[in-house]
Amino acid sequence: MTDTKPKTKPKTDTGTPSPAPAERDVLAVASQSGPTITFFDALDFRRLGVLEVPSEPHELCFDPVRRRLYATITYRSGYYHANGGRAHELVVIDPDRRRILDVVDLAPERAPHGIALDPSGGLLWVSVEGDDDGGEGALVALDTDSLEPVRRLPVGAPGPHWFALAPDGSRAYTANKEAPFLSVLGTGKDGPAAGRIPVPGSEGIAVSRDGRFVYAAAPKGDFTLAGPVRGAGVRVVDTATGAVVRTHRTDGFVFPVHVTATDLVLAGELRMRAGGPELGTQAPGLLRVYDGQGAERGTVEVGAFPLTITSSPDGARGYVAAVSSSTVTVVDLVRMEAVATLVVDRAGEPGAHGLAYIPRLR
Repeated sequence: MTDTKPKTKPKTDTGTPSPAPAERDVLAVASQSGPTITFFDALDFRRLGVLEVPSEPHELCFDPVRRRLYATITYRSGYYHANGGRAHELVVIDPDRRRILDVVDLAPERAPHGIALDPSGGLLWVSVEGDDDGGEGALVALDTDSLEPVRRLPVGAPGPHWFALAPDGSRAYTANKEAPFLSVLGTGKDGPAAGRIPVPGSEGIAVSRDGRFVYAAAPKGDFTLAGPVRGAGVRVVDTATGAVVRTHRTDGFVFPVHVTATDLVLAGELRMRAGGPELGTQAPGLLRVYDGQGAERGTVEVGAFPLTITSSPDGARGYVAAVSSSTVTVVDLVRMEAVATLVVDRAGEPGAHGLAYIPRLR
């Protein structure tokens, strides 16, 4: 693996002085068509700065030990199944000084998307759609110190996009858009103990904090299909048996799923405007909130086409990135109401995507 430099010199927002390192909690937002990372104060929502990155950033992950922010560069333009070429970079960012530290070339892997830090902190896992040789989709583990690949786990399906790690890091669960199952992978050096959980082609995925349940958005989303969607919602899977034990039903497709520190399950539902099937014409989306027992706690209107969700470390606030409106809706999860809308710049369609909450250094 070789390191490469960005094709254009990265620039920071010169309108706001760079802060002293780690003075505040920060929310980082990727705009895939910007292509940028925008930094906001996570508590008072002020825009702190903007960093240009290579096209197109999709998901973000924060490493609290090394205080690095990682951004996957997924496509040169466009989106899944309608793109101008699959990219192969991982951008390493200093989030405190808002500057690029490195751009790591993941070739021959292509279209890195989902990204998560192993609980041990020693591995950074990235999902890839395939490789230059026609290899199937996989999870790739990078050593977090060297950012060299140390493990590749084929998922047995094309198009893995999002994935989630078990709390102890021993297993990974991938949502596969093009396959009627979730892949279950052992993450150890001896290779995956492969398993499959029958679920329609799926989108976002998350694991409960105790590891007992996997939450998967299914069926595969379609942003051109108007009207209620049969069978749409979040499948709840018992990890001990691999069986779907219930489904949180929704009217429209669900894309992002997230579990908070207080065990709430957050799901972002797509809603459509009549007569507007193109990307960018969606209606405001809906955040659905469930407790660990499956009861719906409330709903909150968010931006158009919610695509990524994160939450504050205490679980009090949710942050919902909406790609069509290029906004982030900040939701008070106690009062179940939106308290702010953050606008993320974009060069065209689509916009806001990946999120990362970056706590200040205590």
